[in-house]
Amino acid sequence: MPKDMIDLAAPVERAFLVAIDTGDDPGWTAEESISELASLAETAGAEVVGAEWQNRRHVDPNFYVGKGKVDELVAAKSETGYTVLVADDELSPAQQRALEEAVKTKVIDRSRLILDIFAQHAQTHEGRLQVELAQLEYQLPRLTKMWTHLSRTGGGIGTRGPGESQLETDRRLVRERIKKFKERVEQVAEQRRTASRARDRRLFPTVAIVGYTNAGKSTLLNALVGQVVAKAEDKLFATLDPTSRQVKLGDGQTAIVTDTVGFIHKLPHQLVDAFRATLEEVTRADVLVEIVDASDRHFAEHRATVQTVLEELGAGDKPRFVAFNKADLIEAAARNGDTPAPAIAGQVLISAKTGYGLETLKAELSALLASLWVDIDVAVPYKAGELLARVRERGTVELDYRASDVRVTGRVTPPLAGELEAVAAKWRESLRNGDGPEG
Repeated sequence: MPKDMIDLAAPVERAFLVAIDTGDDPGWTAEESISELASLAETAGAEVVGAEWQNRRHVDPNFYVGKGKVDELVAAKSETGYTVLVADDELSPAQQRALEEAVKTKVIDRSRLILDIFAQHAQTHEGRLQVELAQLEYQLPRLTKMWTHLSRTGGGIGTRGPGESQLETDRRLVRERIKKFKERVEQVAEQRRTASRARDRRLFPTVAIVGYTNAGKSTLLNALVGQVVAKAEDKLFATLDPTSRQVKLGDGQTAIVTDTVGFIHKLPHQLVDAFRATLEEVTRADVLVEIVDASDRHFAEHRATVQTVLEELGAGDKPRFVAFNKADLIEAAARNGDTPAPAIAGQVLISAKTGYGLETLKAELSALLASLWVDIDVAVPYKAGELLARVRERGTVELDYRASDVRVTGRVTPPLAGELEAVAAKWRESLRNGDGPEG
């Protein structure tokens, strides 16, 4: 991690939060957004000691907030002793510097806070690689002379141009590091594509669990598998590295189910770009299970955020089944006279923690996958025995063993249909060329 990246895991950090409500996002008020920001700060290890928000038509280009609010932030520092000021939006380098000069302490924004949480939670080589790439891309326009240590990682004689300043050298070195990290991330992406092709060869349908952070994705995967295979904690972004397992659904259907990284309001674009190799699991899936925390009164806004990120990934129109999770918390809240249970007509209500509704979810998911199957009527040669065995196992088909080939009719998954069509086309071409039966 670069030296000037803040590690909010230190217990001495006392965070003060500030937000702006311009009215551009009607689903979120500044107070609601800052409440989530507080959860992020606590997840990062900071103690939240206060918060301020301001209604403005536009973000101030100099200080983010108005000058009067800056004075209030200075006064709040004397009262609370905060050691880091956290803004709810991404700050420009100029805004960050102006606020730091005004409050005489560290200033970070929501994007940097989320990046720090990702850095803390990345466990695998792949996760750490993608987090560092996101950090470098975030930090590039914010470089200062504190980055001179990078010259030790590369450069040396012949690396500095005539008259090049140290800051320009640092920027060039960071761009070179970004280029190398992008190449390594692309290697990770290719490895994932290879693994995906191997799964396709087995021809199990694939399901990706998506949703807002802390909605219960990892808990759901563990419940579907029947054992702990993914880290599940009551924290934001507890899981960064996707986990895939075979799951038995209804009617004997088997699927590969993958737990993916959670989404959040104002997710930094650097993270979406850096984690694109990981998030490709979403775009490759046959079906998405969108899990929603039904006990959260902002679940509608959370769903809108999830849809926005899915559209950015090119998966906004993918077949989807919605599971409203945490039924146990809804019931507890209703008994205590708190927030009433939301209307969830036409969707399945589950509790991944207690197992409530999971059999219904499996049955509905199996039916959705089956609805995606396609009709097939092809002839393939006898030598395609391995393919025919998989067809019998994975599809609902009839096989007519004829003199020179086997006619396959029925319904199969789209990947299996594609493989059958390819083999059948090759067989037809062989017959047209007069090669004769190969069975």
